[in-house]
Amino acid sequence: MAISQVAVYAHLSGTEIESLGRELDEIRRDVEDGLGARDAGYIRRTIAFQRALDAAARATIGFSRRRGGWFAGTGGLALAKIIENMEIGHNVSHGQWDWMNDPEIHSTSWEWDMAGLSAQWRHSHNYRHHVFTNVLGLDDDIGFGVMRVTRDERWQPGHLLQPLRNLLLAVTFEWGIASQGWYLERTFGRGRAGGAGSARALAAKIARQVGKDYVVFPALSGRRWRRTLAANATANLLRNLWAYTVIACGHFPDGAEKFEPEVLAEETRAHWYLRQMLGTANFDAGPVLAFLSGHLSHQIEHHLFPDLPSNRYPQLAARVRALCEKYDLPYTTGSLPRQTMLSLRTIHKLALPDSLLTATSDDAPETASERRFDATGGIGEHTPARGLRTALRLRKATSRGHGE
Repeated sequence: MAISQVAVYAHLSGTEIESLGRELDEIRRDVEDGLGARDAGYIRRTIAFQRALDAAARATIGFSRRRGGWFAGTGGLALAKIIENMEIGHNVSHGQWDWMNDPEIHSTSWEWDMAGLSAQWRHSHNYRHHVFTNVLGLDDDIGFGVMRVTRDERWQPGHLLQPLRNLLLAVTFEWGIASQGWYLERTFGRGRAGGAGSARALAAKIARQVGKDYVVFPALSGRRWRRTLAANATANLLRNLWAYTVIACGHFPDGAEKFEPEVLAEETRAHWYLRQMLGTANFDAGPVLAFLSGHLSHQIEHHLFPDLPSNRYPQLAARVRALCEKYDLPYTTGSLPRQTMLSLRTIHKLALPDSLLTATSDDAPETASERRFDATGGIGEHTPARGLRTALRLRKATSRGHGE
């Protein structure tokens, strides 16, 4: 089962959780008070660089007559699309740069280079995913509605196809995001135009997107239109695969916990902070990899402070990690290959029925609850510990001692 008592699972008292929340609020205030010209310059330089890279890549594709030129142009175009999607579009749409009051670089006006509408995505992502992170039945990003990533979801024969679904989702990620955003706005949103208006808006965006990459630019290439068409399709594919990988590594590895809806009852801001810390995972990255991931290598920090500028995440990470040390909480991270393999292991493993799986529904790598530390859950004696990190370490040592 998923976690139903966050404080019990975290081995923290109510007083400790509220103290943690105050310290995180202080971190937020410090960053907000320090925002200024350096941050504004960062996002403006990033946008200028991305647009120059896009133009240079398309020119290389269009004018180069050698195969090497095609590969260079296609690679450059893929990088330009990745930067626009991850570091610019995603983060601008979160409102990270709204404080600048720049009408161009604003969450209400930015339209990203993806099939889906930014406005529809903001509802499905900024609200349903970030407010209700990993809460069963409320966060639609748990498996994106097509995959079983926790044992809390009942197994069905169709899940045997999950490895193929996962591959299809990765390849067509922008289209999955577009359809999810439209469906959730139609189902839960209260847009001015209603469901029909949402569908028309999405259709218009798709027409513009498809027309740009698969009609206009190939047509401008004249007789070499096939070369440009193939380059654009390849760049979009690479962007989709990369975006999917980054998102999966932040939400599907071991240690990214799931929660029962009851945790929301009387949830304070401090408890919300703690749920974000327990429900997300980072991957280790240097400056270049962090930039190409939209700084979502710091997924924990992003979920704690989704509307703070992404260039501040490395600074935030040092302080958040120090708080995890202070409160004896895990700071879930690992190399990109490791987090990717853990995510794929969960996806492929949970394609099988529970009867073929080891561990329990309360104490599996991808699914856990507070009962993993409790005798009533069939785990063993309750683990006395100062915090969750120590409790998990002792639990692991106990499991080895019992030969589990």
